[in-house]
Amino acid sequence: MQHRIFGMPFGTVYPLYIAKAERKGRTKDEVDEVITWLTGFDEAAIQRHVEAGTTFADFFADAELNPHASLITGVICGVRVEQIEDPLMQKIRYLDKLVDEVARGKAMAKILR
Repeated sequence: MQHRIFGMPFGTVYPLYIAKAERKGRTKDEVDEVITWLTGFDEAAIQRHVEAGTTFADFFADAELNPHASLITGVICGVRVEQIEDPLMQKIRYLDKLVDEVARGKAMAKILR
């Protein structure tokens, strides 16, 4: 079964990530930093994906996932990210977890493992 989020444009969720961080006193640059760390995309590449309407499936298909991504642990949406079996869903939840840690005020050095 395909999850609905796989076909969702990354650009529809990206502003929500930024808004979540900014509500907690963090910045767009910090959100971009964790996205860059996880995916290898620079700010220009992130913006291209946003503007192109790239789906989450295509976004992560183009990404060079950080080799330390498997160190991301914890619960997001009631599920432990390290126990998610679907590789694409796990990558999406890794990103959700990183943005959540930014919003919670965790130090960037600890977020980027």
